[in-house]
Amino acid sequence: MKKLLTIIIGAVALGWFATPGVNAQDSRKPLFDGKSLAEWEVLKGERQLWRVENGVITAGSVTKKVPHNSFIATKRSFHNFDLRLKIRITGTEGFVNSGIQIRSVRVPGSHEMIGYQVDAGRGWWGKLYDESRRRKVIGESADADAVNRAVKEDDWNDYRIRAEGTRIRSWINGVAALDYTEAEPNIPQDGQIGLQIHGNGKTVVQFKDVTIETLPPTPNAPTWEKVGRPKGKKKTGGAKAGVGVKSKRK
Repeated sequence: MKKLLTIIIGAVALGWFATPGVNAQDSRKPLFDGKSLAEWEVLKGERQLWRVENGVITAGSVTKKVPHNSFIATKRSFHNFDLRLKIRITGTEGFVNSGIQIRSVRVPGSHEMIGYQVDAGRGWWGKLYDESRRRKVIGESADADAVNRAVKEDDWNDYRIRAEGTRIRSWINGVAALDYTEAEPNIPQDGQIGLQIHGNGKTVVQFKDVTIETLPPTPNAPTWEKVGRPKGKKKTGGAKAGVGVKSKRK
């Protein structure tokens, strides 16, 4: 009996009796099926810009400038999560740039989104930009040189973004890129995830292997519903639109 008990305790320690499928890998779900943009919201006037080519989400052109910032966004809203994707950015002219919106929503009557943007592009990898809200870089890498060395120019880069409560972290090709904690009390901790192609560049951006692990929400956290959603945007330019304020903050 004592021997049997020892075997059982050892088996539990090794996880033999764990429920099948209950682990971090199995809790990770795809946000892109490799075939269509069925899980994504695309603005009516931008459906020709975004497409799926060879199993990859693709936007833009290297021969024609993208007229303005454009985003596709998840139909679902997420609170705390661990997002992983691969991104490739190529371009021939203008501002060659992209980014991943998190905890964001659409600006009514506009092509813009509002919320955090985990940036991507030469001079921008690892930065956190507050799109259409504070309109500035609010977080940067502690070791930008290490991040830039890890980046593969014109090639696929692994991006991991983890948002938990007020803390947002990112890794690029396994290298720690961002560790930001929000200090303002009324910044929503939920929202859509968006993929961006920046305006005013002959640029192609591509995304694949987009997966997410949802984490337990933070109790009593501020949300867009509590804080209030944007009511619309006046046509006065603004951050990261067209030539954009962002392109001047290098």
